[in-house]
Amino acid sequence: MASVAGVVVLLAVSGVAGTIVAPVGAVAQTASSIVVEGNRRVDAETIRSYFQTQPGERLTPAKIDEALKALYATGLFSDVTISNRGGRTVVTVTENEVVNRVAFEGNRKLKDEQLASEVQSKARAPFSKTTVQADTQRIIELYRRSGRYDVRVEPKIIERGQGRVDLVFEINEGDKLGIAEIKFVGNKAFSAGKLKEELTTTETNWLSWLKNTDVYDVDRINSDQELLRRFYLKHGYADFRIISVTADLDRQKEGFILTYVVDEGPQYSVGSVEVVSGIKDVDPAAIRAALRVQKGQIYNAELVEKSVENATIEVSKAGYAFAQVRPRGDRDMQNRTISLVFAVEEGPRVYVERIDIRGNTRTRDWVIRREFDLAEGDAYNRVLIDRAERRLRNLGYFKDVKISTEPGTAPDRVVLVVQVEDQPTGEFSVSGGYSTADGFIGEVAVAEKNFLGRGQYVRLAGSLGENTQGADFNFTEPYFLDYRVAAGFDLYWKETSSTSYSPYDTSTAGGTLRVSLPLTDELTLGLRYSLYQKEITIDAEDVAYYGSVSWALLEVDGDPALTSAIGYTLSYNMLDSNTDPTNGYLLELKQDLAGLGGDVNYIRSTFDSRFYFPVYGDVTLMLRGQAGNVTSWGGEDLRILDNFFKGPDLVRGFEPNGIGPRDLASGCNLVTGYCDTSTADAIGGTLYWGTTAELQFPLTFLPKELGLKAAIFADAGSLWDYQGATTFQNIAGWENNLTNCSAIAGSTTQGLNNVCVADSDLIRSSVGVSLIWKSPFGPLRFDYAWALTKEDYDQTQAFRFSGGTRF
Repeated sequence: MASVAGVVVLLAVSGVAGTIVAPVGAVAQTASSIVVEGNRRVDAETIRSYFQTQPGERLTPAKIDEALKALYATGLFSDVTISNRGGRTVVTVTENEVVNRVAFEGNRKLKDEQLASEVQSKARAPFSKTTVQADTQRIIELYRRSGRYDVRVEPKIIERGQGRVDLVFEINEGDKLGIAEIKFVGNKAFSAGKLKEELTTTETNWLSWLKNTDVYDVDRINSDQELLRRFYLKHGYADFRIISVTADLDRQKEGFILTYVVDEGPQYSVGSVEVVSGIKDVDPAAIRAALRVQKGQIYNAELVEKSVENATIEVSKAGYAFAQVRPRGDRDMQNRTISLVFAVEEGPRVYVERIDIRGNTRTRDWVIRREFDLAEGDAYNRVLIDRAERRLRNLGYFKDVKISTEPGTAPDRVVLVVQVEDQPTGEFSVSGGYSTADGFIGEVAVAEKNFLGRGQYVRLAGSLGENTQGADFNFTEPYFLDYRVAAGFDLYWKETSSTSYSPYDTSTAGGTLRVSLPLTDELTLGLRYSLYQKEITIDAEDVAYYGSVSWALLEVDGDPALTSAIGYTLSYNMLDSNTDPTNGYLLELKQDLAGLGGDVNYIRSTFDSRFYFPVYGDVTLMLRGQAGNVTSWGGEDLRILDNFFKGPDLVRGFEPNGIGPRDLASGCNLVTGYCDTSTADAIGGTLYWGTTAELQFPLTFLPKELGLKAAIFADAGSLWDYQGATTFQNIAGWENNLTNCSAIAGSTTQGLNNVCVADSDLIRSSVGVSLIWKSPFGPLRFDYAWALTKEDYDQTQAFRFSGGTRF
């Protein structure tokens, strides 16, 4: 065989045939003797560089083979032939055509820019049939994600001469095929409607033009399965499993029928709860105090995870940084209980060598690092890393957050890799709304919750309405002095015009300094200092329109009062959701002390509690209790403007300021002597209480995406104990009068400028119905209430509408 002049070797490189005609003498050639033919745009020297030889170095078959593969890998050539001619190595290439432009035709639902970002074929890049085929599939997949499974895509090649072509994708989008129906088989504990609420996939309905969650998306359905599993585990169904999820195309319904077949299993409660410590100096009793699960409660996998997290932190505080807390559940099938054992044991000694932050183009590194409870050099703790990942996701600064590990420089070292993707965090909103108290109102606001990538919140807003106008500025630093303490300030100005509910104009301007300290994950302490000036102005024309005005109000007319107050809020939040709670409770205590300078001295205390109970299926019971007290101190009289004024926020069915003490004399005509209590001015009280029972339920005959639910409610409460003066001296600019209160309110008081106080602690009560709409434009609420018990001078209002919008 050695006497044969040459050998022809055919190679298949990446599925494309390339040819080498390699004589025996070819091994004597060098790269400088390579002849390049057929090239038009690619420089010959560039082609020679792929043979990777040093000056004077001989070409070998291995070198030629590597060069051939490398040339094909560039995508610049459709064919490459390497042969020997006259003692020289000849490389003959056929260059791929160049894409002159990429265009899309027939697309209406997806924009050109969106399609162009998906395809790999680009203008001025080499044309490749393989790439075009892949691009066609990408476009089809993109349409399928939006529910268009009948889409057809055909690429067209238009020759433009001189090695250039236009690439045109002709698209027939077809009709949208969404999720016509979502079914559940095997569910007994929860209705199909409740389970649908847990899914991100929704059914196609008349609101589908506003959403894209009603299309068949495999990734979304896989995510929904995990959401469904966590939902059942949260409610005690530890044996829950999804047997199958099928999607059947129903041409008659023009969509997919998505069927979940589930096995719920029994509901478990927590049996015994024990802590076993394998570390000598760790006291199990101290760990037990950090647990969130108790014997007898419904088993909740989320609370078990939280217990592991809290216990791990407690062990770390005791000096055992490498300790691990592992939960174990022992099922008792007969009694349907799960006994929990939290085992504390030493873990592997692994340290965090480095924390790498990747992908953050806007957010500063230190904003991300401060969400970790560990730093470089600390012991590696998976629980604390998971906690940091949750915190980063909850910030709302990123589209995606993923924390992974890479090997460090030693076996006991790991590198934490935090991969994030920034997303827009600024917001410009134009809002509008209407309420029976303030009339129509509009607001323009600019907000940024990640200001300059520093994690600070800034908001500037201005409002203009039928009866009110104002502006406010808010700033919050979530990590004040590098501690997990939120600090900030508010500046505000507001003017309110007189209405039938309050016959005076009000002007308020001031600011607040505030600090919020999370004592635990549920308990938060807020501290504040407020300085503001409030003034009321009574216009003679308004008095003529509304009737006479209480002397208690005339006394403070045009007399601005400066209030300097410190206060705190202590809140305990155990709600399952802050926006739409169905389970848990919220307790809130507020106290303010005014008198550190300024013109008024008072102590104001309020308490508010809300409890939510799932009754059956999607029905939720809400119970609320509230109370308040305000009293003066330092020998000062309590100004009327510092009293409580209550209405539908305490008992629905009453006007704003419609409940509580009134000056009946302000409803009397001084000429005729006729008194109308419906026009008497509210003068406020110092004590109040209120209770509410409300049953909320969805309107199942409407799509859940509409966000509508109804409620029936019963309110009861009272406001009483006016502590202000009842007789006043001459007030400049206002005519004095002789008032006989005994003829009005049963009082024996008679004299100049009297306030005839009607004050009663009678229980006011009402029942009613509500329509609650979590609309795309903001929360709206419609209440219709019937007052059951009231005083004759109370002022009722059956219908109340309030809410806002963003458009």
